[in-house]
This record gives sequence, C-alpha cells and structure tokens, in this order.
Amino acid sequence: MKKLLLFLISISPFFLSAQHFEVGANLGISYYEGDLTVSTVGGRLDQINFGGGGFLRYNINNFMAARASINYGRLSGEDGGERADRNLNFSSNVLEFALTGEFNVLGFQPYNLERVFSPFIFAGVAVFKFNPTTVFEGQTVDLQPIGTEGQGLAAFPDRRPYNLTQFAIPLGAGLKYALNDAWNVGIEAGIRVTFTDYIDDVSLTYPGRELLLENGGELAANLSDRSVDGRAAGISRGNAGVNDYYFFGGVTISYNFLDNGLVGSRGRRKSKSGCPTF
Repeated sequence: MKKLLLFLISISPFFLSAQHFEVGANLGISYYEGDLTVSTVGGRLDQINFGGGGFLRYNINNFMAARASINYGRLSGEDGGERADRNLNFSSNVLEFALTGEFNVLGFQPYNLERVFSPFIFAGVAVFKFNPTTVFEGQTVDLQPIGTEGQGLAAFPDRRPYNLTQFAIPLGAGLKYALNDAWNVGIEAGIRVTFTDYIDDVSLTYPGRELLLENGGELAANLSDRSVDGRAAGISRGNAGVNDYYFFGGVTISYNFLDNGLVGSRGRRKSKSGCPTF
C-alpha cells in the first residue's frame, strides 16, 4: 500500500501539470470519397468544399486531451471520366458532433511556454447528419425519400430507406503551436470512417425503370437511371462492398483558460522556461 501511494504521488505532476480548457474554431475543407468520386486529379479537386466548426478541448496532462467538437461542411460528387455515361451526381450538407481523444507526441504545455509545439494524433466517435440531393430540371431534389434503388418496395424487402443520421469514427493527425500562453494555432486533417454507403445515394443495383414507374413514380425512375443508354434491372449501380467516407481538415485557433482548470487557480511563475522539459 505504501509503495502504491508513493507511486501515485510520483506521477501526480504528470497528470496535473496541464489541466486546463481551450475553446477554439477551425476553418478549412470538407471532402467525400465514395461511388461518385472520379479518378482524375482535377475531378477530385472539384469535389473539395469549404468546411469549419468549433471545439472545446480539455487538456488532461501534457500528453493527453479530450475534445468535443461540432463541424459543418458540404460533400459532393459527380460522375466523370470512365464513368461519365452513368451520369449521376449528388451534394449534401453534413453536420457532425464528435468526441475525440488526442495524444500529443512531444507533449504540449502553453503555460509559461514550457512546451510550445507538438504533433498529435486523434481518434474517437462521431454522429453526423446528411441529406443527399441532386438537381433535376432546375429543381433541387432530396434523393432519400424517392428510393432510387427501390428502397421500401415489396420487390426488394432487404432494401430499406437509409437513415440520414449515422455514426462515424474520426481518425487523424495534426500539429499545434502555442503563440503565447493564451493563444494556440494548429493544422489538422482527419478521415471519418462511416457505416453507410449512402452518403451519395448510390450503393447497390438498378431496380429497373418499369418497376419504379409503376411503384415509385416518374421522378424516381428518372433519377434512379440517368444514363444515356438506360440500364437494365440488376446491373451494378454502385459498389456496396465499400462504405463512403469523408474528411475534414484545416487550420485551428484556440484560447487557453489556464487559470480555470480543475486543479484551481495558479499564479504565474516569474520566469519562463526556455526549453521544453521532459
């Protein structure tokens, strides 16, 4: 028991040294990968959109932090190149709420500028809302209620309408730098591994135009198959074996509440450390 107590006392500075909150914002890009991602570099660049958000970070110690964030962006994709004849496209706003844990590789401590720079990695869980749309005859149309792949029809009992709220796993990395002991800047990028293949409304096979005309209406039939030559029922419309995923990335700025951590108010030391201490 005595040895355990001595051990806990010896490591306590590690856990208490950096406890404080940050509030910050990020601005950058959002990007999608899925069935409507084209293979050319130029086509991929066309699918990059603006994204941004805000976050609250709690620094547990120099190496570990927990972050709650909200992000908003736009995702889009359009057939091109070798798949231009399929002629499908979509766009969707995405709103994400995420809880992630961070590990500062070199340790990060803006207090008295002790450790001003560190790469970091992060992982966690997120929930996001999306709604794929397309433009048809000059009008923006929500794709999910239409059932472009026969969702909800008796002929396809295994094809249920997909949920517009989904879970994802954020994974990524970045760099952070303390300008002073109040303000930090950084850059980061992260992939969101999702559990849906319908961010772009494309996944399985064509249900057949006649079936959709009879049961879903002309709009469903027209938006299900927009190819020039027409596709027979059963022909692949997407790749159901690989789920869609998306990215957020950009620059961050945050403010440190150094004197309001869980360990109480701390007075400033008169001198600053010139170099990081490990």
